[in-house]
Amino acid sequence: MSILTIIEIIIVGLITGTITSLIGASGVTVVVPALTLLFGINSHLAIGTSLLVDVITSIVVSITYIRYKNVRLQASIWITVGSVLGAQLGSHWAGIISDTKLNALFAIMLILSGISTLRRKNKVYDPNQGVHFKSKLAQTLALLGLGFGIGIISGLVGAGGGVMVLLTIIFILHYPMHQAVGTSTVIMAITALSSLLGYARQGNVDYKYGLWIALGAVIAGMIGSHIANKVNERVLNKIVAWVFILLGIIMIGMKFLR
Repeated sequence: MSILTIIEIIIVGLITGTITSLIGASGVTVVVPALTLLFGINSHLAIGTSLLVDVITSIVVSITYIRYKNVRLQASIWITVGSVLGAQLGSHWAGIISDTKLNALFAIMLILSGISTLRRKNKVYDPNQGVHFKSKLAQTLALLGLGFGIGIISGLVGAGGGVMVLLTIIFILHYPMHQAVGTSTVIMAITALSSLLGYARQGNVDYKYGLWIALGAVIAGMIGSHIANKVNERVLNKIVAWVFILLGIIMIGMKFLR
C-alpha cells in the first residue's frame, strides 16, 4: 500500500468521523462508496470493513456524548435489542446476495437516507410530540419491531443504524436533538458490532483498510463531537443529505455503465 493510498484512506476516515460525530449518521454511507468506487473493493468486503470503522468511530464519539450527558438508553434499549437480533439475520442474508444486487441495494439505501435527512425538521423540543403508546407493552413491542427492521438493514447493507435510528428516536421517543444523536450513536456501535461479527465469520473484513480509515475517523470524531452543539445543524444536514443522494446516484450510474 503506497503512501498516497494511505493518505487517501485517512481522508475518507476524516470525512466519516465528521459525519458520525456531528449528525449521528453511520460512516458506512461514506466508507462503502469510497472503497468500491476509489479502491475497487467488492461490496461485501467494503460493507464488512465499513462496519469495523463504524464500531470504532461510534464508540469514540459515544464516549464524548456520554460525558456531555447526551445519551439516554433506558427507553431505547429495546431498539438496541431488536437491532442486534435483526443484524445477525441481515448479515446472513448478505452472504447469499450477488455483489451487483448488493451494490444496487446499498445505492438505494443511500438515496433514501439522504431524503430522510432532508426531511428532518429542527423544531423546539416538545415532550408532547411524537408517537404515544397505550401501554408499556405496546411501546416495547413497537420498539423491538423497529429495531429488528433496522438491524436487518444494518446487516444486509452495512448501515449501522444511522439516520433510521436517529429518526426513530426523534419521532417515536421524541428525545431532544442532541440526546437523539448521542443515543443513536451508541445504538449504532452495538448494532454495527453485531453485524461485523457476521461479516467477519464470512471473511468479509479488510482490517488493513479498516484500521487506516478508523484512524482518520477517530481523529475527526473526537473533534467533531466536541463542537457538535455549535454547528448549524440545518445547513449541515442538507449538505450531508445531498452527498448521500449524489453517491447513491453515482453508484447506480456505475452499475449501468459496467
